[in-house]
Formats: sequence, structure tokens, C-alpha cells
Amino acid sequence: MQRSRIHVMGASGSGTTTLARALADHWSVPHADADDYFWVPTSPPYTDKRPAPERLALMHDVFVPREAWVLSGSMLGWGESVIERCDAVVFLTLDPTERLRRLENRESVRREGQPVDVAAWEKFRRWALGYDDPTFTGRSRSAHETWLGALGKPVLRLDSARPSGLLVQDVLDWEPS
Repeated sequence: MQRSRIHVMGASGSGTTTLARALADHWSVPHADADDYFWVPTSPPYTDKRPAPERLALMHDVFVPREAWVLSGSMLGWGESVIERCDAVVFLTLDPTERLRRLENRESVRREGQPVDVAAWEKFRRWALGYDDPTFTGRSRSAHETWLGALGKPVLRLDSARPSGLLVQDVLDWEPS
């Protein structure tokens, strides 16, 4: 696969940001993460949502018009005008136990030396665990699968239990039709 506009998505903790950054670095193109546009920068982070029209305007101003970029994260239900500009989607899956382990590690590194908001962490943890529950009403694998089925774009499905370097090579070797 050549430099293009790629959306890397999957459950929280599945490695979407890691893979997207690695691809962007390989291609020397911008990497954008949907969370950076979805959330207003706050301390603590991830408490105030940016209104959808503002997120989209910012994305269209910052990176969407470029010839190539890699976007990580979920844009389900609000990012259609950005996704229309994608050439293809990479969908990462991962065993839920391993995903939760990765999330716990990420949060311990992110919050090192800072007090832990136990209630916020438990709320996030419950939300993240809901991803694999088909009855979950939030961001879920079921909703992602439905969305991908109607997308009309090439989709590469990868198990992100494999090392990042191998996943990058899978994308580079892919020939979307």
C-alpha cells in the first residue's frame, strides 16, 4: 500500500494509536487521533466534549485536505465528512482480556505520580469492557461491524495481538480493491 488517507480503528486499547503513529512515521505523513478533536483539552483530560461541528471544522482545517494522513480512533456517528475522504480503513481487534491489560498499563503510565480518580477509572473501565457486549449501547464491536459493512471502503481486519512492526507490514503489503 502506498501513502494514502487511512483510518485505523478498533476498541479502546486495541492499538489503533500505536499502529497509526507507526504508519504515519513510515510514510512521513501527519497522524491525527480522533480523541484530540473529540475532547476539549482539560485537566484532568477527557471530561468535556467539543461540539461535533467544531471538531469537524478543526479536522478539516488541520489535516483532512492533505494528500495523505493516518487517523486513529473512532468517528462513529459524527465523523462522516472526514471518513468520506479516507481511502481505506484498518480495523483492529484484540482479545478483551489483553485489551483491558493494555488499558490498565496505559493508564498507570499516563497517570504516574498523579492521584488516581478511582471513580473515573472504573467508569472508563466499564465503558471499555462494554465494547465486546452486543447489547452495549455505547461504542461497540457490533456497532463498528455494522458501520464497516455500510461504509463502501476497503477494510483490512487485523488482530492487534501481533507486534506493531508486523501490523505495519501487513498494511504496507495490502492492496485494497
